[in-house]
Amino acid sequence: TNSPPHDSIKSKTLEHGFPHQPSALGYSPSLQLLAIGTRSGAIKLYGAPGVEFMGLHDENAAVTQVHFLPHQVELVTLLDDNSLHMWTLKAHKGLSELLEIGRFTLTGPPGAPPSVTRVTAVLAHSSGELLLLGTEGGHVFIVEVPGFRELEERNISLDQVASSVPDDYIGRRNLEHVETLQENPVDPNQVVIGYGRGLMVIWNLEKQQAIQHIPATQQLESMWWTEDGGHLLSSHSDGSYCRWMAGGEDMNEEEEEKSDIPYGHFPCKAISKIIQLPTEKGPPFLLFSGGMPRASYGDRHCITVIHSKTHVALDFTSRIIDFFAIRDPSALVVLVEEELVVIDLQTEGWPVIQTPYLVPLHSSAITCSHHVSAIPLKLWERVLAAGDLQSKHYSKEPWPITGGQNLAPDPPQRDLLLTGHEDGTVRFWDASGVCLCPMYKLSTSGVFHTDADPNDNMNQGTEGEWPPFRKVGCFDPYSDDPRLGVQKIHLCKYSGYLAVAGTAGQILMLELNDEAAEHTVEAKVVDLLQGQEGFRWKGHTQLDVREEPVLFPPGFQPFTLVQCQPPAVVTALTLHSEWKLVAFGTSHGFGLYDYQQWNNVLVKCTLNPSDQLAMEGPLSRVKSIKKSLRQSFRRIRRSRVSLRKHHVNNAAELAEMELAPVQRKIEARSSDDSFTGLVRTIYFADTFLSDSSHNTPSLWAGTNGGCVFAYMLRLPAAERRTDELVTAQPAKEIQLMHRAPVVGIVVLDGHGAPLPEPLEVAHDLARSPDMQGSHHLVVISEEQFKVFTLPKVSAKMKLKLTAVDGSRVRRVGVAWFGSSRSEDYGESGLVVLTNQGDVHVVSLPTVKMQVHYPCVRREDVSGIASCVFTKHGQGFYLISPSEFERFSLSARYLVEPRCLVEVPFRTGSATQRRPQPDGVSSAHRYKSFCVSVFYSDLKPTISSKSAARRVMEHALLNDESEYRETEL
Repeated sequence: TNSPPHDSIKSKTLEHGFPHQPSALGYSPSLQLLAIGTRSGAIKLYGAPGVEFMGLHDENAAVTQVHFLPHQVELVTLLDDNSLHMWTLKAHKGLSELLEIGRFTLTGPPGAPPSVTRVTAVLAHSSGELLLLGTEGGHVFIVEVPGFRELEERNISLDQVASSVPDDYIGRRNLEHVETLQENPVDPNQVVIGYGRGLMVIWNLEKQQAIQHIPATQQLESMWWTEDGGHLLSSHSDGSYCRWMAGGEDMNEEEEEKSDIPYGHFPCKAISKIIQLPTEKGPPFLLFSGGMPRASYGDRHCITVIHSKTHVALDFTSRIIDFFAIRDPSALVVLVEEELVVIDLQTEGWPVIQTPYLVPLHSSAITCSHHVSAIPLKLWERVLAAGDLQSKHYSKEPWPITGGQNLAPDPPQRDLLLTGHEDGTVRFWDASGVCLCPMYKLSTSGVFHTDADPNDNMNQGTEGEWPPFRKVGCFDPYSDDPRLGVQKIHLCKYSGYLAVAGTAGQILMLELNDEAAEHTVEAKVVDLLQGQEGFRWKGHTQLDVREEPVLFPPGFQPFTLVQCQPPAVVTALTLHSEWKLVAFGTSHGFGLYDYQQWNNVLVKCTLNPSDQLAMEGPLSRVKSIKKSLRQSFRRIRRSRVSLRKHHVNNAAELAEMELAPVQRKIEARSSDDSFTGLVRTIYFADTFLSDSSHNTPSLWAGTNGGCVFAYMLRLPAAERRTDELVTAQPAKEIQLMHRAPVVGIVVLDGHGAPLPEPLEVAHDLARSPDMQGSHHLVVISEEQFKVFTLPKVSAKMKLKLTAVDGSRVRRVGVAWFGSSRSEDYGESGLVVLTNQGDVHVVSLPTVKMQVHYPCVRREDVSGIASCVFTKHGQGFYLISPSEFERFSLSARYLVEPRCLVEVPFRTGSATQRRPQPDGVSSAHRYKSFCVSVFYSDLKPTISSKSAARRVMEHALLNDESEYRETEL
């Protein structure tokens, strides 16, 4: 039909992966939720797998601290613009949503310097009603929450503290900023204020006076109050930590109970954070970050774990942002710049617990991705089994962060997302539901000789080594050889065949094997230049294939390799597992390979004689910048000349064009432009090429120069397939008028439906194509969609894109849009992403624009380039090197978090969950928040909080619907 796909919507549903540039970490033991803030102002919450929330501050400022209010569903964020923000998990229609409900900035007395109110430390008091804010000026402000009302009479000024400090201490040094604030675990009236210069003061909030001074001499980095309230731990800038008795008389500097420099003798870096984790039986864990010998290991990112006689320095590959410990089960959660690592402290050897979310997709940089929908159960189980064998070094303990309830329905099907990486790996992800879970990792590097030393295992610590390093985490940005980079992937879900193509012209064919196997992989060379004279490849060399047998683990194992010459990046790849053929293209041409007989069927050079730039390669050190500049100037000059001629010849027409740019003139691209021979798309079809009564297998290839080549294939009968050769002969060639790059080719059957995938009909998952009526060829260029009849290849209709709105097609896919109202109805359409970041849906076979939505920021070139569409109207694109944004154009296929977090409450000292009906769970807290806001806003006219409450309730009673909606 010509109507839009039923119920078509555009929704950004999820972010998969690891947050880009994390800057703060928070944890709520009562909610069992983890919070991560980022430098771009995002705040993300995670609980049990599938429980996810995301918020974004309006301010474009980094989140520097995140603090949950104890035993509540609120949290506070501090940004580097010194603003504080209150967030809550509000229940609405049975689900929780993360909402910002207040913001606040400290204001000092008139004329005070900014340092007086610059917040450096935050303590969310266990009462849930107070925030203590330590500042750069040394003051502690006390603020009532959730209304952010400053309690001026309770503030702790620097003068108050200084007046009670022993004279011999205060006389030598000023106290500096408030470095940290901690509450006594057994007495909420006591907090310890730690000043940058080293002094720690235990302050009684009720009596508003200092009750103990602990005068450390070294610069203070962090403090920890032990669970029994009896001791304080302090860590310092010289790599030392001290243990102090709490609750006694004032101490002098020599009286600390224990001072230790764990990695001492030589100058050490600061211990930036220290915590003590008690155990049910036996000694506690001591955990601290930093403290490494400055000269030898100053560049290491380490957290030390000491328990009884066991001492390990966990060595991470990126900078430590923050960490915390979970008591039951004992676990250490570490946020580093590029990943989240959780260490199981209960199991011997302290193994890593595999993360069900926040997995660093970019542990090696992502170079391409490929999505496969509706995976058959048998293949799914075999991939999972291969992945399980790779995960034996992980802890068997369950994921320790379990907050919230995941209420999302079970996924309707099993979906795979495959990502190709710079180090030659292909990673398989379960993309069926909310969490993008790792399933299996395939490495292609074993086929080749690389510079990596097989004995160089960074995880092996030397016996007796000091410090006792142990490498942890999987982020490894260094590739042994950039030529290994995976550029194209194609998986056939029915046969289990996989094609993987790389940066140096290598195409590997792999099949799934449940057992380990040892064999050699022979390379078949394909000369895409076809002996053309005058070309010399200046780029990288090909990879050297190992001649000796290689032992491949269970999983996908390579059995044949095609090596293109020149060894340029593979730019197009497709696989037909029914015909046992794989087709590929580079900037020099395309080829067809029979992987059953290991035979080259077809090689076609598409290189333009004038295109020397295509011979230089992306990794070439001698790129012709001069030539690039020259071509740019030529293009500018051509456009100016043509515009001048046009203006002179027809000024009236030009004026009309300016008034109505709907049909903007498209200038034909010159055949002299670089990379005209680059193959952008390649496609198999069983269709009509010679006449309308005989269908035949065919191969189609589209180039950057607007050329489409079609080849007729002759396949032997099944019983003779292993003996007779597959042959190909040229059938058609189409040259698009404006030479716009061809980015997609689709053949439609007699019903106007796209042809099914190989083996799809054989597995009863698609109806047989209509081979009675005439077929149509849809050629999608960067500028327009054009429909041709087959077999005559005469133009039937077209839809212009560039001429209408100036945008160009960057990505295209075919999707099935199922109606959300009727299970049996659906339509096929083209899904298109443009260089403006807009997503369009185009009807088939009529090629009419249905809907379009803004999707990716137009400045985000890498995001647009990384986009991959699914067969059911969803898409993924990289919003950062480590995160995929997931979106849906279909109302039937939506994947989004649906979760509920209930308000915890305390009985005695225990924290429990209190199940409450929807709409009531956080009502009392909203009410008190609004009362505080009312009161602070209307102080001059309202005498008390109780009066504010009466006014507010009266207003709400007049609008009962609003009362329900806002849950006040």
